[in-house]
Amino acid sequence: MGSKIGNKKGGIFKKGEVTLEEVIAAVRENSDFYKAGAIVSFVGVVRGVTKEGEEVLGLELEAYEEKAEEVLLEIVREIESREDIVDARIFHAVGDFSVGEDLVYVVLAGGHREDLFPALKEAVESYKKRAYIWKKEKTISGERWLEE
Repeated sequence: MGSKIGNKKGGIFKKGEVTLEEVIAAVRENSDFYKAGAIVSFVGVVRGVTKEGEEVLGLELEAYEEKAEEVLLEIVREIESREDIVDARIFHAVGDFSVGEDLVYVVLAGGHREDLFPALKEAVESYKKRAYIWKKEKTISGERWLEE
């Protein structure tokens, strides 16, 4: 595959080390993929405006990598324990990012879309609350660490 993914189900990576295409390819290599009827994905990107409407210049992301990876893999196990989920992957980037750049990939495969969409939402909400990842927002007026 040529990426840093290998057989990993999730983890922290430096910007540019993992692509969405590589994550999807890894999902397709799962020996149970024949049971899948769909793949769903979530790609988190740097938004160019704050919640208050101020222009964003970029983000800096840091992680307690060991703990963050532990949590991401725990979430993957929880999602994969659902009956109709064939595969789940969560990869989150760290580093300095410009507006529009990819931050996180969440990819699930399963038998039916009605099971996948709620599982995808749960995976996204879970990593945002539980993973040891911090964002510093850089705006025209300065920088601040975000709570979410």
